Amino acid sequence: MTYIAKPKLRHPGLPTNELGYTHRDYEGSISTLCAGCGHDSISSAIIQACFELSIEPHRVAKMSGIGCSSKTPDYLLGNSHGFNSVHGRMPSVLTGANLANRELIYMGVSGDGDTASIGLGQFVHCVRRGVNMVYITENNGVYGLTKGQFSATADKGSTSKWGGTNRDSPIDLVSLALNIGATYVGRSFSGDKTQLVPLIKGAIAHRGPAFLDVISPCVAFNNHAGSTKAYDYVREHNEIVNKLDFITGRAHIKLDQEPGTVEEVEMHDGSVIRLAKLREDYDPHDRIAATSYLHERAAAGEIVTGLIYIEEGASDLHANLNTVTTPLNKLGEQELCPGSKALDAFNAAHR
Repeated sequence: MTYIAKPKLRHPGLPTNELGYTHRDYEGSISTLCAGCGHDSISSAIIQACFELSIEPHRVAKMSGIGCSSKTPDYLLGNSHGFNSVHGRMPSVLTGANLANRELIYMGVSGDGDTASIGLGQFVHCVRRGVNMVYITENNGVYGLTKGQFSATADKGSTSKWGGTNRDSPIDLVSLALNIGATYVGRSFSGDKTQLVPLIKGAIAHRGPAFLDVISPCVAFNNHAGSTKAYDYVREHNEIVNKLDFITGRAHIKLDQEPGTVEEVEMHDGSVIRLAKLREDYDPHDRIAATSYLHERAAAGEIVTGLIYIEEGASDLHANLNTVTTPLNKLGEQELCPGSKALDAFNAAHR
């Protein structure tokens, strides 16, 4: 096997963020995925989001399972923590790591097989427990490592590269995430970096279980006519519910804008953005309405993308369990083993 390393030389004029890091500081090794794979676009979006948020790479813990998608953490944030787990078991590893050290930013990168098939139960319990994480599913509807069989997210009636038709009902991970308590839910397309980067930035900043389902066409096995995960199909059936940007906390910029109009707004850094105000009937704060909207648009053959749901002021697993503020891996023997008197008092309190 040939290993190709990136050159260490870099142009001295590369732009830097607030920490002085360049874009290169957030990259990983060279991808070995197929040329044109949507997963590489997702990796690029994660790199861009972390660069723009000025995150210290060593504060990120990236987790994955098994599959094409689970190789991608190797291609980003080379100076961060990483763990490649057993197939479908990444959520348990992420939960345990989060309980041990709440100070890191936890990012789980998985696939539709790793999440919706062998890891479905793991995914459900990780989300419902409120683990503070960014969970990204790179969804291509096939098992790419085992030559293109339909995955659990493949739409009923879609066809394979070899002409077979999927007869099974699909698992919609966005609807599932809404039903089990995710407090930040979005869907995007690997080919739409303008939408995907701010969605990832918002997920990183959110406290609680943030889930992003990213349709990521498999150029080897699922990018043909008849596939609902192909580049052309997603572009032609994309129902974008909102235009997104992400701004870190600063003084409020107030705008009184009429629906259906376009306004130019000067940002804190001096840049100017154009805001197009969309229709008023979509509310990303209404979990029930978001679920209904997903089913409505799916029946019309459309793929909903954008920020689908967010719960303001959401709590996480540590708040639910009332854990100590000090990360567990920093507690000493005295705190972890306070003695028999403390144990007796604890037991008495539960009688």
